[in-house]
Amino acid sequence: MLRIRGGKVYDPKNGVDGVVKDVCISGGNVVTDVDGGRVIDGTGLVVFPGGVDVHTHVAGAALNFARGLIPEQHRNAHPIVRDHIRRAGIVGATPTTFATGYVYAGMGWTTVNEAAVPVLSAKHTHEELRDTPMVDKTCCVLMANNEILLDLIEAGDHERVKHVLAWHVWAAKAYGVKAVNPGGVEAWKFGGDAKKLLEPVPGYKTLTPADIVSGMARACDELRLPHAVHLHCNNLGAPGNVSTTLDTMKALEGHRAHMAHLQYHAYGGDDWLTFRSESAKIAEAFNASPNLTCDAGAVLFGTTVTITADGPWQHLLYQLTGKKWGNLDVENETGCGVVPYVYKEKNIVNAVQWAVGLELLLLIDDPWRVSLTTDHPNGAPFWRYPEILHLLMNADFRKEQIARLPEKARSRIILDQLTREYTLGEVAVISSAGPARALGLEHKGHLGVGADADVAVYHAEKDVTKMFSHPRYVIKGGEVVVEEGELRQVVEGSVTAVKPAYDPEVEEFLRQLFQQYYTMSFDNYPVTPDRVHGLQVNELN
Repeated sequence: MLRIRGGKVYDPKNGVDGVVKDVCISGGNVVTDVDGGRVIDGTGLVVFPGGVDVHTHVAGAALNFARGLIPEQHRNAHPIVRDHIRRAGIVGATPTTFATGYVYAGMGWTTVNEAAVPVLSAKHTHEELRDTPMVDKTCCVLMANNEILLDLIEAGDHERVKHVLAWHVWAAKAYGVKAVNPGGVEAWKFGGDAKKLLEPVPGYKTLTPADIVSGMARACDELRLPHAVHLHCNNLGAPGNVSTTLDTMKALEGHRAHMAHLQYHAYGGDDWLTFRSESAKIAEAFNASPNLTCDAGAVLFGTTVTITADGPWQHLLYQLTGKKWGNLDVENETGCGVVPYVYKEKNIVNAVQWAVGLELLLLIDDPWRVSLTTDHPNGAPFWRYPEILHLLMNADFRKEQIARLPEKARSRIILDQLTREYTLGEVAVISSAGPARALGLEHKGHLGVGADADVAVYHAEKDVTKMFSHPRYVIKGGEVVVEEGELRQVVEGSVTAVKPAYDPEVEEFLRQLFQQYYTMSFDNYPVTPDRVHGLQVNELN
């Protein structure tokens, strides 16, 4: 049992905004009251629900591929030395599995959603998630370039689309469905892309990316998945992609969608020389679309590595930078590209990207529908979140940073016109309560009775970066795991998966296709429940 006494509590889901009160914990959950147990003096401290990262990349083959491609970054990365509590690891742009859990918890974040998992490599992903302690996990299965699904969408067989999608979610022991560059990664296997939303995907007669987007979104809604289709739009990162993003919003036809790393989809201009922010147009359309949630995918200046299933974009980035590049194709399902990258303050394109992420966070009216992310590690490593919070909460600090940008970049952004400053309550929304709601995790992101006892307790610092980098206490599942910046004990998080209902006939349908097209046998393809440590299943009827 545990009582946090007299802290200033921010619990947006329950309408608590800086109220001095007690938070009581027993049996891993928040309760009304406790009699006895440890008492933490919260006087002068700020109490938040544990952070929830709605979109990150922390486990799986792509991460290992990336780590192998950047040994020069590892040489300068902060090491974690093994002791009686911790396993060894490194931090840097792509922290190793154990380090990932330690660092998330060390900042007060207790739940993460691994946003891109191919079924074909899901077993390995779950092994790495098991080796990522301190946080509870969910993941999204990649489907928007699965050839079986695309054939069914083109044929207009929506009922079977729904059952195939449901079967793959459970086969991967996933929580949701990810759509990356719908049709574009399939086209990339033949050297193409799918940049036009209403033009047929190369290799198909009539199937367009818009068909894939609307078909998958409709299926996710009809399956009643707690998390909407997790959508990485076509034409990521390109000048003028604002029109593609706006068209995608229309193509959803009112169905729910979570628009991932929206910053990378909010650009104007005809080419790289005229590249500019179009965050105002995107925010206006987003604000008028209550069916949508998003995460920022904010950029910070510095060294990182980009990892995405969007293979054609990664090849273009390689051509633009001349840096190392790696590509993986995953049979009939998806692909992956890896390119090390440095965001430079004096680079006009990078400066605009830095501004756009902040602009979206400031222009989107409802903080419940926009989550704090960097698309880790693509925009920056997740452990730099406190820097973004500082920029959001202090307009004067933002102006100081804007003044450092090239004049040409400043003329192509609107960040200097935005005076909004986030409150602590709004920070609790975008970092915890909002992403938990977007994911449909009812026991996360709040401190009401029955909630999981995941709590972050911060010093009330004027230095926001310092405040959110080093919490005074972190409680995970009712256990004090971090105290004054020191890891006190290691706990293993759970994995939540969804089991949607599907027609058993779909297995025989898929088995025949596997025998014809896959190198792996159908029986070896799904992840069995015993391979997922701490599995919690949400069965949907």
